[in-house]
This record gives sequence, structure tokens and C-alpha cells, in this order.
Amino acid sequence: MRWVPPTVLAGMVLAWAAPPRHTAARQPEAPPPSPAATGHDFAADVRPLLKTYCFSCHSTAKRKGGLDLEQIDTPAEALKHGELWEQVGERMQAKEMPPPASPQPTEAERRRLAAWARHATESQVNPDTLTPEQLRQALAAPPRSRRLNRVEYNNTLRDLFGGLDLRAGDLLPTEGAGGEGFDTAGATLFTTPVLLEKYLEAAELVVGKLFPAGGAPRPTGPEAERLETARRAVLVAAPGPDTPPRAAGRRVVEAFLPRAFRRPVTSREVDRYLGLFDDAGRRGAPYEQAIGFALKGVLVSPSFLFLVETPAERPGLYRLGHYEVASHLSYFLWASMPDGPLLALAAQGRLHDDEVLRAEVRRMTRDPRARGLTDGFAAQWLGTRPLGTTVRPDTKSFPEFDDELAAAMREETALLFDAIVREDRSVMEVIDADYTFVNERLAALYKIDGVTGPRMRRVALTDPTRGGVLGHAGILAVTSFPHRTSPVLRGRWVLEELLGAEVPPPPPDVPVLNERQKGVDNPLTLRQLLEKHRSKAECAACHARMDPLGFGLENFDALGRWRTEQGGRPVDSTGVLPTGERFSGPVELKKLLAEKRRPEYLRNLSRKALGYALGREIDRAGMAVVRDCVRALEQDGFRSSRLLETIVLSYPFSHRNQKS
Repeated sequence: MRWVPPTVLAGMVLAWAAPPRHTAARQPEAPPPSPAATGHDFAADVRPLLKTYCFSCHSTAKRKGGLDLEQIDTPAEALKHGELWEQVGERMQAKEMPPPASPQPTEAERRRLAAWARHATESQVNPDTLTPEQLRQALAAPPRSRRLNRVEYNNTLRDLFGGLDLRAGDLLPTEGAGGEGFDTAGATLFTTPVLLEKYLEAAELVVGKLFPAGGAPRPTGPEAERLETARRAVLVAAPGPDTPPRAAGRRVVEAFLPRAFRRPVTSREVDRYLGLFDDAGRRGAPYEQAIGFALKGVLVSPSFLFLVETPAERPGLYRLGHYEVASHLSYFLWASMPDGPLLALAAQGRLHDDEVLRAEVRRMTRDPRARGLTDGFAAQWLGTRPLGTTVRPDTKSFPEFDDELAAAMREETALLFDAIVREDRSVMEVIDADYTFVNERLAALYKIDGVTGPRMRRVALTDPTRGGVLGHAGILAVTSFPHRTSPVLRGRWVLEELLGAEVPPPPPDVPVLNERQKGVDNPLTLRQLLEKHRSKAECAACHARMDPLGFGLENFDALGRWRTEQGGRPVDSTGVLPTGERFSGPVELKKLLAEKRRPEYLRNLSRKALGYALGREIDRAGMAVVRDCVRALEQDGFRSSRLLETIVLSYPFSHRNQKS
């Protein structure tokens, strides 16, 4: 049975019994809605149109997509639903609603509904009508402290111990997504007794590797060298003729603790963890083992496991301290702890200077640790994380698929996003690029010659169908069923993940496609089956939006291989959007997205990145920052640095609102 010094356990119990304050983010309170503006008469001008064109699907009796417009029967009630009217306005403007088979409003009626939607949306929190003080009040969230997620925990341990990547965080349970869909949301990073046990297990793994017990086997080769480098980085002092063990131990704790806690520490904190060293020494532990017990206590401390924000002494708006800004910046761009130069700037009190922050964004995005932004943000946004684990193509239908190919598929998308960030390239290259990253397995899948070996490398593309994430095998696989492609899943992915549109879940009574069609002489193609499916009124609205986008990618099979026919029939990759826009194949689809739908893409990317950085959902006031991000991208060639700098310099990134 493992021995843990009583002081370690007592410290853990005391620490977790009184965790840092404000461990979950709360949304800022919005100012009360403004009075209805003259010329926007809901009862006379708007509700009759809703009754004519919308109630047939979105009534109290039907509630398609969970939406009941019929129950909104007064202007006061209508103005409570700003987010709803924003969605209604976008759907009406894109001619996605009402469904094609239903009666359609005139252009004048569409303009009237769009005008109401804008008015109702702005009545909630319109950044343009708020005073600067009101906007700051709305933008700044209350102080909060959140736990490191698994990616951040692993990266922090790696950087804390000189690049030694022990993957101790893999022992922890996976986290759920919150906010804008990311596991940086404080409200979803729960702490449970099981998790505490796992943290202790992870700390023991780290310490056991660094300071193995006397009879434990010792690694050899490169691993032994990496361990020795990490040990030397920790053991900055050792007992000697002129240095008693406790004096050496104090020097080790004094050097290690500020880096682990990412801030200066007090003498009381040093004494607390030095007490663990003393306890181990009294039990006869050698010097290095005693150091290990002290480090174990540090690694289970809330000051290490949490990004802590200290509340202000008085209510009101205030700016985060320099060390808190340093941690927020590093965990945004690196998903890891601040490095020496960043902590030095914090110590000099320079992280409230916009030019210094801009310079740090440029420095940090050129650093290899910027891969943390890819692993933390892009992999969740684009949905590639589950590929190879919970999402796998059927092995009978696709025997070529294995863990090695899955890893290459995930890595292709990761390396594209990483190149965009580290080389400060255009964020439009997510949609279309003239290069990609492959190894021999992936190159063979794409029929690209001249690539050998397992190493991923950058290649120029001569085939315009393949560039950008819509041509990546990983994206095409996670948006397919295990045994076949799915235009519906792919179209929905484009709408939701690239363009930020909301697609309601299908009604529970929707019938499943009869794909097998047993006993039929001339079975229908998948496209014909879907066209028949969406001819039903209850299915038409959503499928008219999704299916055309998905059909544009039908030349790619469920593994991402190019094909021109399926089942002996030519692949039909044409699509017609509700707006009447036509395209054929991935090249024309990408052009449409990059040109016609670019504002939606930029807004969605900005909103997602801001939500990831802040660790919470973006409310109406926060859309003012999103708008600033889009404007900055448009003004400077869509370079990724402009997006990241705008977020880092935004008011909610570094300011809080102490309510009481």
C-alpha cells in the first residue's frame, strides 16, 4: 500500500474543502431592454406574418425544432427573446424559412420581418447604444477560478519539468464541453472525489518517474537522459558539507513553487511545502525522496490545478493583475503555463501595456508551444478529436482504416491550423489552401506521389479539390456514417462549425432512410432517397439548408478518397441553396463559402475563438468584441495574428466586475 505523509493528505483535504472562490463563470447581467421603437408594431405588423407563414410548424401544438412562436403574443413578451429573433432574421434573409414547399412571404414582408428581428435583437443589449461605462459593465464577467483541463494539465507538467512529457493527465477523466463548445468553460470543469484520487495518482506517477524508489527499475537511453535533465532542473540544490539537507530543500521549494503556481509565493507557502519535506525526512526518506513528497503536495494544490483569479476588495470594475494576465495569455495561446520571459514581464508590471501584449502574441505564436492552441481550440472546433476512438469507419467497409491512418488524418488538420497561426497566414486558408500535410499512408489515400515514410510533411497541392479542411480525410470521416458518406452530416457540419448556424435536432418521429430497398429492381440513389425524404414538410426546412452543402462533397467517400462514381452511377455533386445559388463539387463549394458566406465564417471563427479564450459563452454584449475581431481580420488580409491580438486586447479578456 502506498504511503502518503499525513501532512500531504491533510493539506489536500484542507485545500479541497475550501477551493478558490468563484470557481465557475457567471454571465454578466445585461441592462434592461429599451422601449419598443416607433414603427415596429409587433401586434399589427409582425404577429400576423408569423401566423401566416410560421405557426403551421412553430405553434404550441407542433413546436418543430422545439420552437413555439405562437406563445409570443405581446410586444413585451417578444422583446424578451433577442437571440431567437436574431436566428429568425438570419433564416428569413437566407430564404431558408419558410420551407420551399410552404407559402412564401413577399420581399416587402421579408424586409418587415428582418427589420423587426434587428430591432428586437438590439433591444436586448445593443453595444452601439450603450455608454462606454455600460458596455464595460456588460462585458466584464465576475472573477472566477477554473480548473485546468486535461490538455492544459499535460502541457503544464511538460513545461514545468523541462519538456518531459509523461502524459500523466491521461489518467484523468475526459471533460465535457461548455460555453461555446470548449472544455475551457469553468462552469463544466467540475471537481469530484474520484477526480481528486486521480490527481494524486497522476502526481505519484510524475514523482515516481523523477525520483524512483531504491528498488525501482531505471530507464535507459534517451528517456533516461530526459529524466536526468528534468531532475537537474528541479534539484537546484543538494546537501553538502556546507549545506544541511533542510537548507537545500528550502532552496528547491523556493525555486519550484513560483513556477508551479505561476506567481510569486509567500514565505508561509514555502514553509507549508517544506513541512512535507520535513515529514518525509523524519520517516527516514532520502533527500530526493523527501523532495518528491514536497513536490507531490504542490502538484495536488489548488494553486497549481486552478487558474485562480483574486476577487477585488471592493465592488466594481477592475483589471486583472499582471500574473493573472500572464496565465490567461499563455493558457489561451499555448494551453500551458507562462514561460520565463512572460513571467518576467509580469514581474516588471508591463502586461497592462497594449504594445507589450501585441509583441507577446507575436512571440508566442511563433513558438512551438503554440501547438497548444491547435490541440485545445482547433481540434474541438473542427471536431477531429474523436476520430479513431469514438468515431471509426466500419472495418468491413473500409479495411484500410487503422489507428496509424487515423493519427495521420487528425494531424493533417492540426498542422494546417498550426501553420496558419505560427506563420501568421490568412484564416481563410481553413476553407481553401494550396498546400496540406501528409505522410506516406495519407498521400497514398490522396494519390499524391513522392511521399515516403511515416513523417508528416508539407506538400504543395496541384489539385484544387483537396485544399482546406473540406478536403481533409479526417473531416470527411467524422462527418460520415461508419459505412457510407452522409450529405446531411457534412452539410450540417458546414453550417454549424464553419458558418455558426444553429440547426435544430430532427423530430423524434422522423423515419429512417430505407437504404437497402430490398426487392426493388431500380433502387434509388442516396441523393434520390434524401430528395424524397425532404419532400415531407416536416423535413424540408432543415434539409434544404444542409443537403446541398453536403452533396457538394459527395465526390469524397467516407475515408476522404476521391471518386467519380458510386454503385456504377456517376456521382452527382451539384447543389442548389435556398437562395438559388448553384454550385458543383468541392471547388465551387469552397469558392461560395469563401466569397458569399465569408462574413458568417469570420463571425463564427471570431466568436468561437473568443469563447475559448474567455472560457464562457458569448452573450449579446460580447458580440461587440466579435465584431471588432471581424473588422480587424478584414482590415489586414485575414491574418490570424489580428484575430488573436484583438481578443487579447479586448476588455473582457483582462477585466472583471466584482458585484459585491
